[in-house]
Amino acid sequence: MTTKTTGTIKGFIFDLDGVIVFTDKLHYQAWKRMADRLGIAFDETVNHRLRGVSREESLDIILENAHGLALGAEEKRRLAEEKNTYYRELLEELTPDAVEENVKDTLVKLRQRGFKLAIGSSSKNAGLILERTGIAGLFDAVSDGNNIQRSKPDPEVFLKAAAFLGLEPADCAVIEDAEAGIRAAKAGGMFAVAVHSAAGCPLADVSLGTFEELLNIG
Repeated sequence: MTTKTTGTIKGFIFDLDGVIVFTDKLHYQAWKRMADRLGIAFDETVNHRLRGVSREESLDIILENAHGLALGAEEKRRLAEEKNTYYRELLEELTPDAVEENVKDTLVKLRQRGFKLAIGSSSKNAGLILERTGIAGLFDAVSDGNNIQRSKPDPEVFLKAAAFLGLEPADCAVIEDAEAGIRAAKAGGMFAVAVHSAAGCPLADVSLGTFEELLNIG
């Protein structure tokens, strides 16, 4: 497949989870552990709604099933931290093998061609994931949940990533696996590339069947 853009792409901004690494199962396990402790129904259907949104917003979605359970802001904060503690415990098991070789090879080739690369993720654990998988050095910048106020579909995380790269939004392509991320990319004036579960999203500028097809963009 050959994919053409306007030819102005100078940088690529990648969502992390579901694009570079796949820790959805770990998120699910951590949220379920918390939900089970509280007696809240939580399954894969609910978990799918959490894709691309912040930890706090994810908790609000889960609490929709907490009938009769009234929680204040401080209690919600503690629950979000409880989930994150479980999740970080699971992340300690990550190794470089968690990133597929074709993903690493593509990132290396993009850098060799002179493109700037960044992470644009709502996760507050992006740094830990990049460290545990050994790929932090492949990215010029990281914009994540630690430096944003609004999560996707707000474009803030991508706009900051572009700024960190020293690029205009129009010069950046965003690679996403969730519709919320595609919406954020378009809202930020960027070229939106849909992969994996977002492939076929009508809002995207292009959908790719394989990660390596990124080499045809630019």
